[in-house]
Amino acid sequence: MNGFLFGFASVAVLVAGLLSSAASSQPDGLDATTQRGCTVVEVDGAEQLRGECIAQNAADHRWADSPLADYTIDGNDRLTGVAGVLGVAAAFAALFAVVRIIRAGRSGHRRADPVSEGASTSPEPESQ
Repeated sequence: MNGFLFGFASVAVLVAGLLSSAASSQPDGLDATTQRGCTVVEVDGAEQLRGECIAQNAADHRWADSPLADYTIDGNDRLTGVAGVLGVAAAFAALFAVVRIIRAGRSGHRRADPVSEGASTSPEPESQ
């Protein structure tokens, strides 16, 4: 089973690295839909929306300036593949941490179970 998981993780990292570098910089379906009715113009090196569209009401999230924001590394578009690999690695690390916590909880639950410790579930007969 561990070999299967290692193989799956390897393929996921490889695919993420290759496909991330081939990804389009054009807006995806949701972005394109929210930008209907607007045009994107560059002003002082930053993109601004002109017109009337839903996207004008959007605000950046708190991690918009983080090192891995927008599928890049510190804004460098040439490192999109590396950002994809790091994203997959982070997802697998989170998955393995959750699985380990769940397994630890289950094994701790079994130890506290009196049946698994060899204790009898029926009362002992009283001696007279």
